[in-house]
Amino acid sequence: MPSIAIEWLDLALRWVHVIAGIMWIGDSFLFMWLDSNLSPPSRPREGAVAGELWMVHSGGFYEVVKRRVLAPSEMPQTLYWFKWQAYTTWLSGLLLLGVVYYLGGGVYLVDGAARGVGLGAAIGLSLGTLGAAWLAYDALWGSALARRPAVATLVSFALLTAAGFGLTRVFSGRAAFLQVGAMLGTIMAANVWRRIIPAQSQMVAATRAGRTADAALGARAKQRSIHNHYLTLPVVFTMVSNHFPSTYGNELNWLVLALLVVVGAAAKYVMNHRLASNRWIVAAGTAALLGVIALTARVSRDATAGAGFAGAAPVSFAEADAILQRRCVSCHAARPANPSFPEPPNGIVLEDPRRIRALAPRIMVRAVETRTMPLGNLTGMTDAERRTLGAWIAQGAPLGDSVEGPARPR
Repeated sequence: MPSIAIEWLDLALRWVHVIAGIMWIGDSFLFMWLDSNLSPPSRPREGAVAGELWMVHSGGFYEVVKRRVLAPSEMPQTLYWFKWQAYTTWLSGLLLLGVVYYLGGGVYLVDGAARGVGLGAAIGLSLGTLGAAWLAYDALWGSALARRPAVATLVSFALLTAAGFGLTRVFSGRAAFLQVGAMLGTIMAANVWRRIIPAQSQMVAATRAGRTADAALGARAKQRSIHNHYLTLPVVFTMVSNHFPSTYGNELNWLVLALLVVVGAAAKYVMNHRLASNRWIVAAGTAALLGVIALTARVSRDATAGAGFAGAAPVSFAEADAILQRRCVSCHAARPANPSFPEPPNGIVLEDPRRIRALAPRIMVRAVETRTMPLGNLTGMTDAERRTLGAWIAQGAPLGDSVEGPARPR
């Protein structure tokens, strides 16, 4: 497929995915907020009323009444369902996973340092773990262990952490984070498709047939809806994690991801319960956040700029530039030689000495500290070259008197 077609397909899918995700997550936030703010009925109401509330928005007033079940006489002519947002988000995300991580030779998917994993096997593993995640989750929460939610939650978290650990050993850190997000997204969408909507459909069918609907169906559907709700913030992080190499490029990236899942779930809990929040959950979320900060602030294998290169011999711009030309400019050029990139990634061009010096802190993070560039180390940057780059940057990224003019001719 032509690279320009892939780029436009990428753009279209990202647009659809983000819009559908906003709608799906927004629905989740709204309905959980409604449930947590319901008040007892202010006046006698017929039916199985769970609560009511009033809202004001856009110049109008809205009265919301929640019923656990409907009597046949209460069935409205039009009943609005919330499911297509979930399906669209998942389907567009799956297609986007294919466009970004499977096509183009799997540049983003397979780490160059991985132990002999071919592209076909990596794609198979990626797709297989999506289905496996749902099957394992559904079996766990459909078992007797689900009657002990705290234990089932800990088991679920342990399985997720183990999956993250294993995936970071096969995929690039960036791809592993996204894969975990895709697994969680698959669980969420399958919850809607296989558990929530079928339960609601059975309740509606019973009501339309003149029978009393089974409220237990609604309770089970609500449990899965709550699970989806608490997974939203961790999934959103994985969607944007490629912008934060200090997380996926960390030597303990699997642990960073696990802690961020705790942070996201705890943050959502506090958003829901505010001052009534359980202090132990707040403490766990705070401890996880501090753990992430400590891990991402750790001195890397080559140390931070300054202290780690204090005794290094002076490095000239010519030496540093030679490394960039060999290892980086095949992608980061005005006209990349790498066919996977019709344009330089993120618009970063490393052909102008002064621009290189301006980007030196970013080069330090990506190429020296987190080693997330070159992508998958496709060009084979060596440890010695990373140390040389780090030393040049730590020394102030000097250009020297020989560098003149805005850019070198090419």
